[in-house]
Amino acid sequence: MKTIPKTLVSGLVEPVALGLTLFLVAGTFNYWQGWVLLVVAALSTSIPTGYLLLTNPVALERRRHAGPAAEPRMAQKALITGWYLSLAATFLVSVLDHRFGWSSVPTAICLLGDVLVAAALVLAMLVVIQNSHAASTVRVEADQKVISTGLYGLVRHPMYTGNVIMMVGIPLALGSYWGLLFLIPGLIVLAVRIRDEEKLLQEELDGYLEYTQKVRYRLVPCMW
Repeated sequence: MKTIPKTLVSGLVEPVALGLTLFLVAGTFNYWQGWVLLVVAALSTSIPTGYLLLTNPVALERRRHAGPAAEPRMAQKALITGWYLSLAATFLVSVLDHRFGWSSVPTAICLLGDVLVAAALVLAMLVVIQNSHAASTVRVEADQKVISTGLYGLVRHPMYTGNVIMMVGIPLALGSYWGLLFLIPGLIVLAVRIRDEEKLLQEELDGYLEYTQKVRYRLVPCMW
């Protein structure tokens, strides 16, 4: 039952903290792209989170244990730090882009970015709904089994696919092209993380090697 108050608190604190950071860096509250992104992010996370809270609070709690401190291995601590830094740089540079007028992004492209962010956040929750072991850390649980259907029938790491979509969507939603520059280091970090994670899964998760032979693509169907 501790999951419920923790979820409610984080559901209030995280959007407020994100909003304060956004508008402080932007230097203004007159930033419609920022307001729309905050609303989209809040709705895209609160509805699926509420569903998980009612149906599978254990999986939801597992997802909340994230970050370098939660990773059991040093390599993954470094990689997840690199990913967080890439994401933070994407966000901050995109907001600074708006503040100093480096880019001129059409409204339609900004709204497309919001759609991408919403799709990425919903995709992340759908992955957790389908696979309750889809934690934020790289580890194998005692009762974990290979999931090979649904989203996992398309790519082996749909959660990371959502991460990439989000990293494209955030700069566009905030009206920035310069923020897209950090997509490249972000992709490199994710690719190295995926390879390291798959090595662990092949060693410790029964049936994973056979799964990789069935589902050939890691991140993007028909590409990689």
